[in-house]
Amino acid sequence: MRTILDRAKKVLVAGSVLGCAVALSTTAFAQQPVDWQLSLQDSATPVMDEIRWLNYFTLAIITIITLFVLGLLVYCFMKFNADKNPTPSKVTHNTTIEVVWTVVPILILMVIVAPSLRLLYKQETLPEPDVTVKVVAYQWYWGYAYPDYEIDEYISTILHDKEDPDVSLQLRQEKAAERGESIDNYPRLLAVDNELVVPVGKVVRLDMTSADVLHAIAVPSFGIKMDAVPGRLNSLWFKAEKEGLYYGQCSQICGTDHAFMPIAVRVVDEETFENWAATAAEDIDSGWETLAADIRRENGTTQLANN
Repeated sequence: MRTILDRAKKVLVAGSVLGCAVALSTTAFAQQPVDWQLSLQDSATPVMDEIRWLNYFTLAIITIITLFVLGLLVYCFMKFNADKNPTPSKVTHNTTIEVVWTVVPILILMVIVAPSLRLLYKQETLPEPDVTVKVVAYQWYWGYAYPDYEIDEYISTILHDKEDPDVSLQLRQEKAAERGESIDNYPRLLAVDNELVVPVGKVVRLDMTSADVLHAIAVPSFGIKMDAVPGRLNSLWFKAEKEGLYYGQCSQICGTDHAFMPIAVRVVDEETFENWAATAAEDIDSGWETLAADIRRENGTTQLANN
């Protein structure tokens, strides 16, 4: 019997280690999801760093509890089965055990609550922004404006044709060629014509609302998610610490084309951002040409982060 229990313990431990290894694995592309992805996307902001830590911290606690309960069940099956106990015990309660299984869960919850509240406070406390962007959600695209830089609202729409997949591929190929980047940077159903452009290492504040129905902006690598509500102004912030192209989606069901409302955020160095902003304030089309030229020049010597 002891041999069987020892083998069972080894199997449980091996399964736990394998499960944690899979869950903790990272993806090749931080800015977009990949096939069969089990873990969170790689972090690009301090808030997402804490979200990932809290996720794995909680996973470890849950794993320990699950294995402990499973071990108790196996122990009870082995020790208190009918063959070994033909006369069942008539014990109805145990004060010590009842106190323990009340107090211990409370202590575990307190351990989880402390970092959770700290993270929530950090997410909800808006620091002084370096860049403020006005975001307006529409059915089914996004509008971005930069009041501090006098950039009027421009529209960000998915590069996709629902009727012809070949057209969708062509649109993404043209965008990649224009920027001198790989087509892999413009995934199907996530690539857009005009990205939200922000500088690296700066606090960006998004003031958002909706022009029609409920929408929600969510970018997993930044650890941000907020509803865009008609007639109401909601705000969130992020500080991207890695240059690259990051993707998210509208995460509030908003109608027939909800699945075709992605969010693309291009994080660039401060000089590139200032060049784009100065040009875009005069003419948004010229701004995209300036940005594309800067990206091509950068890609001549180095690739964008996370590619």
